[in-house]
Amino acid sequence: MISLEEARSRLELAGQSHLLRFWPELSADERDSFLGELSQLEPEELREHCRAAAEAGSRDSGAVGLLDQRMEPVSAEFIGSVSRSDQETLKQWEEEGFRQISQNKVAVLLLAGGQGTRLGVPYPKGMYNVGLPSGKTLYQVQAERIRRAEQLAAEKCGSSKCTIPWYIMTSEFTLEPTEKFFKENQYFKLDQSNVVMFEQRMIPAVSFDGKAILENKGKVAMAPDGNGGLYRALVDGKILEDMDRRGVQYIHVYCVDNILVKMADPIFIGFCVSKGADCGAKVVEKAYPTEPVGVVCRVDGAHRVVEYSEISLETAEKRNADGSLVFSAGNICNHFFTLSFLKSVAEKFEPKLKQHVALKKVPYVDEEGNLVKPDKPNGIKMEKFVFDVFQFSKNFVVFEVSRADEFSPLKNADPAAKDTPATARRALLAQHYRWALGAGASFLDGENRKLPEKPSLSENEEPPAVCEISPLVSCFGEGLGVLMRGREIHSPFILDEKKAEEIRKSQ
Repeated sequence: MISLEEARSRLELAGQSHLLRFWPELSADERDSFLGELSQLEPEELREHCRAAAEAGSRDSGAVGLLDQRMEPVSAEFIGSVSRSDQETLKQWEEEGFRQISQNKVAVLLLAGGQGTRLGVPYPKGMYNVGLPSGKTLYQVQAERIRRAEQLAAEKCGSSKCTIPWYIMTSEFTLEPTEKFFKENQYFKLDQSNVVMFEQRMIPAVSFDGKAILENKGKVAMAPDGNGGLYRALVDGKILEDMDRRGVQYIHVYCVDNILVKMADPIFIGFCVSKGADCGAKVVEKAYPTEPVGVVCRVDGAHRVVEYSEISLETAEKRNADGSLVFSAGNICNHFFTLSFLKSVAEKFEPKLKQHVALKKVPYVDEEGNLVKPDKPNGIKMEKFVFDVFQFSKNFVVFEVSRADEFSPLKNADPAAKDTPATARRALLAQHYRWALGAGASFLDGENRKLPEKPSLSENEEPPAVCEISPLVSCFGEGLGVLMRGREIHSPFILDEKKAEEIRKSQ
């Protein structure tokens, strides 16, 4: 830890001497904690960060440069699609994906640095229970999908056992509660050594005049550096070295809040490997032209994600001859990387990543030491985005998937209109209902009357029956025919490992 004198010197060099103005009022413990925090801030980096934040924040946030004339869709030769590919092709990609998993070459990497603030909970999103009949949290569902994917790969490829390491990027806010949650749940029966948590960097929030903000008298207001902080964190946490040691070659990166995420999706992995890709992105078709999602496309010949605010309405509404949107590839933060590509990003490209500006209401202490909770944005938080590395890829591919099967994010508390616990729960139960019907099951109500079958449901429509299928029984909808064909099932129904075993024994 640095001394007070050294802290003063470093802050003077950074132009941030004001951070020590309440030093005389701090207790011994508070002083130790504050010096520990200040020791993590490199003077030159802090000075440049504050300068850049103030400069970026001073620009008119409404003056977004439109990219219409510089944009073009991703070339068809670099696009794969679940809906437009024949079954034989999908089977080949899946077999290739499982082959790579069986050889321990595939890892999954979870972006879990954000808090559950918008959900209205004081704990990480992964610990959230959306109200499934089983009561499972997002973390448990994802852990069980990993276990099932490992099992399937071993069975299909004749391996005795295979491992999908699970790397979890946390932040200062989420590391401790996430570690505690996993320990309390015995890592959901995963080998603890294969669940690797690491922390992304925290960077100071900055006022519009370029001063780091004090959250209280002895603490700087800090924020995670965005999911694009992944690339720096991979180096800081020696994660790339760990992947190398394990023989990992391919990494599937995703966000914690998508309840429908397919962990280490073998079809996606197989497609990317078959194409020789170093970087890939899953996308869903935009629901409507002005849907507020980023679009994967090319700008000045390089692949990138263009935000909806960066294009005009005319461009957003452009259509092909068949009526489909020209720019329809909605980004869902679900990506494929080779280890060699991640190494090149860490070594060469990370400093070139754009810093994005977010204007936030940051609680602070005023000159008199009073805590102030502002009612309008008073601070600038800078962040990088995970997808901003697409431009550095030498062989980038896009993979189109079904929104109903693969994308339902959890962002807002009920009763918001979208991306809530209710919509996430409904999306998963609707998927499992479709799987059950497809496997040949039918549903009965409490009076043994057959419920109507509705294999096609609208996004906001509740399925006629409640059916939850454990990932430990079926991860991708596989293997359900033998368990459900010809069965009349009472709603609600949970098909877990115990129930599946009972059915097998009764056959």
